[in-house]
Amino acid sequence: MNYRHAYHAGNHADVLKHIVLARMIEHLKLKETPFRVLDAHGGIGLYELASVEAEKTFEWRDGVGRLFAQDGSAIALADEVEALIAPWRACVASVNTPGALGFYPGSPQIAQDLLRPNDRLRFNELHPVDYETLASRYGRDRRAGVTRLDALVFLKSQLPPPERRGLVLIDPPFEKTDEAERAVRMVSESLKRFSTGVYCLWYPVTGDGLDRRLRVGVAVAHMLTVQMNVRAAKPDGGLAGSGMLIINPPWRLEEELRVILPALCERLTQGEASWTVESAAP
Repeated sequence: MNYRHAYHAGNHADVLKHIVLARMIEHLKLKETPFRVLDAHGGIGLYELASVEAEKTFEWRDGVGRLFAQDGSAIALADEVEALIAPWRACVASVNTPGALGFYPGSPQIAQDLLRPNDRLRFNELHPVDYETLASRYGRDRRAGVTRLDALVFLKSQLPPPERRGLVLIDPPFEKTDEAERAVRMVSESLKRFSTGVYCLWYPVTGDGLDRRLRVGVAVAHMLTVQMNVRAAKPDGGLAGSGMLIINPPWRLEEELRVILPALCERLTQGEASWTVESAAP
């Protein structure tokens, strides 16, 4: 209950997570039938980069701050990369006034911006203060619902979705010692209810072996592992990188990420950077 994402919004891990999220949503939109996005750890949805929390860490400067200038203009990558990250860039631009980079969109904001009128959104946040902020921002959207539940309880209540198509984002803070096991359980129990959904489990790389435990713990077929380290991972060395375990990834997402990740890794490096995109065969 102590974790507040406002201290970390817009950092290199957010950039990776949200670019991948935007790509997955764009793939789901290729079919006319509606789908639902479930965000189990929604946060507050929109973050001010000049807030007290953000200015205590300035993590965003080595994340979104390397892809957008202070005046809000894009610091461009190669054309083929820009074509793929355009939806994410549009979401960042939509929450900022021309001439400034003052806000960063969280996953609820990105989903709200990219979904169509007939798609549906469900956001969950357990922190009482952050829940109130999340509900005030998105509760009026007729497509959306906002709850304050344990993440596993939330997913059990929402799966399978009525639309029979869906994207499930699991993004725990990983503060508690058993959080990795809980995340694996969330994926396992959710798959029993909705085996054809697209699942995305985000994880940090901190040099303590958590990322390896999650990859082994989930280890299902049709899984794509995406990871970007901006520096070498060392015990007690902070957030060196992050990754995403994507189950039932959209067709061609792997191919796209092999274009995006090298460019993103080069731009966001803080020293010894690396990236991987690995696919588990069915």
